[in-house]
Amino acid sequence: MGKIPLGAIPGHYAALLGEDRVSLIHPEGELSWGGLERATNQRARRLAKLGVEADDLVTIALPNGNRFFETTFAIWKLGATPHVVSSRLPAAELQEIIAVAKPRLVIGPDPEILPGTTVLPADFTATSHDDGPMPAKVAHYWKAMSSGGSTGRPKIIVDHNPAVFDPDEEDFLDMPSAGCLLNPGPLYHNAPFIMAHRGLFRGNQVVGMLRFDAAESLRLIEQHCVEWVMMVPTMMHRIWRLDAAEREAFDLSSLRIVSHVAAPMPVWLKQNWIDWLGSERVWELYGGTEGTGVTWCSGTEWLAHKGTVGKTVRGSSVRILDENGKDCPSGVMGEVYLMPEAGPGTSYHYIGAEAKVADGGWETLGDVGYVDEDGYLYLGDRRGDMIISGGANIYPAEVESTLAEHPGVDTVVAIGLPDEDMGELVHAIVQPHDDWNDKLNDTMLAEFVKERLARYKTPRSYEFVTYSLRNDAGKVRRSQLRAERIPTKA
Repeated sequence: MGKIPLGAIPGHYAALLGEDRVSLIHPEGELSWGGLERATNQRARRLAKLGVEADDLVTIALPNGNRFFETTFAIWKLGATPHVVSSRLPAAELQEIIAVAKPRLVIGPDPEILPGTTVLPADFTATSHDDGPMPAKVAHYWKAMSSGGSTGRPKIIVDHNPAVFDPDEEDFLDMPSAGCLLNPGPLYHNAPFIMAHRGLFRGNQVVGMLRFDAAESLRLIEQHCVEWVMMVPTMMHRIWRLDAAEREAFDLSSLRIVSHVAAPMPVWLKQNWIDWLGSERVWELYGGTEGTGVTWCSGTEWLAHKGTVGKTVRGSSVRILDENGKDCPSGVMGEVYLMPEAGPGTSYHYIGAEAKVADGGWETLGDVGYVDEDGYLYLGDRRGDMIISGGANIYPAEVESTLAEHPGVDTVVAIGLPDEDMGELVHAIVQPHDDWNDKLNDTMLAEFVKERLARYKTPRSYEFVTYSLRNDAGKVRRSQLRAERIPTKA
């Protein structure tokens, strides 16, 4: 068949699978392929009336739901590029992003907070427009995502892949065709956006959640016979912390692949999931929104190379460089640099930032890691997140992974706070499980880590909070948490 425009996907599967075949399921209801095609055509005509043309950026600030997908496919139908941001951004942050992106149109926020910008509210309708077929154009760039970056200043990451897809192409992520996927993550983050849309591109039914809930995710897998799901480690941790009887009561036999992405996966947690579901069903993806390189690792490979995120795939390559820009030997930590198959600068470009590039065009996301003699990549932390105490390097992920094993810990973030004598000391910010709020304390956790961490890595102070330390995609703004605490701790 070959590649088809992304805007033509709904009509393609309405014809191939049937007008009434369900394409999307959200708490608000179901949407058939025929319904998605008609709504997409109406929305595309509404956007065209507002001046949206080929290769324009159109900013979407919508929550998860059927309307989100109606909007992305409408944008693609016009040959424009969807630029995705959170629907819950503070006004000031959204204004900064829009000032950088300069989109033709913004969809979702209150128009009053973006004076001088054409804005459609989240509940806009297009039912007065013709829902009949319209030709789909092809955008040069299929998506653009927003990131605060390490500096906190907004940047836009524009993906260089064109807005086309080949439904018959073999999928390197082993995603099914005409099956069922679950999307538990927020669509304004890169991995959920890609995987949910890629699922539709392959003719799958996509079941979406508004917010993640551990038990509800398992119920949806059972109810809809979900075959494929991508989560972040925080989600998998919360599922694992369910009562064993509750967790094992669900029928997950349909689930062929549960993969994880976006944050370090504690070794103990991954081992538990492999023991529960089997190594052939637990996979890991590593890569950045920039698309400069990617790894894809099965649980079976991981057991043979415990702790790895896998080998690079899709023709991408990896190098580990020391602080002088020299290649590190196998097994030696350095900064991770990646290269896409097509060469330097081919996978993306930034709006509002410059890439960190080494000689030859190799680029880094700021991660620290090493490659073993068999070519498997292992990660530490972002270089800027490393804690240096008394001259010793301490990786926050190791501290967090150890504390997360305690049954009373829901989420934990380790940061370094200034100390006149040691330079930095490890400080642990802990969100307890609800039923541990009144009993978890620093003495209990200090005793727990004493036999599990070297003394210099153990937190010297603990802080207990009731709010979530990670966002919906499992990410932490570690530098922000540290900055907020330095005035009171320094």
